[in-house]
Amino acid sequence: MLPPFRSLLASTSALLSVLAAPAAMAASAAAAFTQMPAIQVPDDLWDFAQWDGEHHRLLVAHGKDVLVVDPATRAVRSIGQIQYAHAVLPLPGHDRILVTSKFDDSVRILDGSSGAEVNRIAVAKDPDATVLSADGHKAYVMAAKAGTISVVDLDSMVETGRIPLKTGLEVAVLASPTLLAVNTEDFNEIELVDLATNKPAGTIPLPGCEGPTGLAIGPNGLALSACANGKAALVDIAHRKVVRMLPIGMGPDTVIWDAAHHRFLVPCGESGSLSIIAMDKAGPHVLPAVATGPNARTAALDPATGRLYLPSARLNPVIKGQPKTVVSGNFRILALSPR
Repeated sequence: MLPPFRSLLASTSALLSVLAAPAAMAASAAAAFTQMPAIQVPDDLWDFAQWDGEHHRLLVAHGKDVLVVDPATRAVRSIGQIQYAHAVLPLPGHDRILVTSKFDDSVRILDGSSGAEVNRIAVAKDPDATVLSADGHKAYVMAAKAGTISVVDLDSMVETGRIPLKTGLEVAVLASPTLLAVNTEDFNEIELVDLATNKPAGTIPLPGCEGPTGLAIGPNGLALSACANGKAALVDIAHRKVVRMLPIGMGPDTVIWDAAHHRFLVPCGESGSLSIIAMDKAGPHVLPAVATGPNARTAALDPATGRLYLPSARLNPVIKGQPKTVVSGNFRILALSPR
């Protein structure tokens, strides 16, 4: 049974009533982006990006390290020594950065100023996406191959438990302080976890959605799950069902809820575009896509300015048995500003 949560008890019709936003908000949602000058960064593969609002900087999980980018000065630092960085998160109240390290099954805690490694925490196999608890004292780490979630106590810096789910765990979000929702790429569904007990709390099938990766929670428990087959599923978390399927680009890996403009943003790497799904008076609808750059599949939003930052690079042709590589001198951070 789902944990009690007032805003998740509304009926589907009540949930959809949130889409009847004021006309001014609808106009805001339809605002286009302006492309700003890109920021050149060192070549390497990358994964998730995250905005650190407390320190006004962009963080990028960047192959063997973490990129710390100041968009105001365009200064770029590389910190840490990571065995393939997947997810990166700023820790609230500290100048510390959490990053998952794929090949040695660990979570690293880095000092954001010096770059020194503060701690290394063993977790389940293939740690990928990560989300913080509502109070910021725990991290939930999705172990994709192991099919479990590692629970990390950030005060004691130890793994305190593992929640068994299914393989292919991708992006997770807090649907409430005690309810976690996570995409499972291998099973085309959303898994639910009761964080009060650290036990599975059921699934939400995503028919028509192949390989869900990015996930974000919007108004009143409506979430958007990005799929590998050019679709996105708008999901009613409380009632465990898909409300609508919407078209997006190809190759998404992130979904962002832009609360100021009342819209979901979906960077699509294969299409080199940003899909925009407005949640306004007209109901959920797709706005014209915005051109981005090659392989720009993840992004981070600065909510204070509305600017979106997307790592992007062309990749060399894949050689069988060899890892992917970036075309020399091609990696940059794209910046889009709403207008």
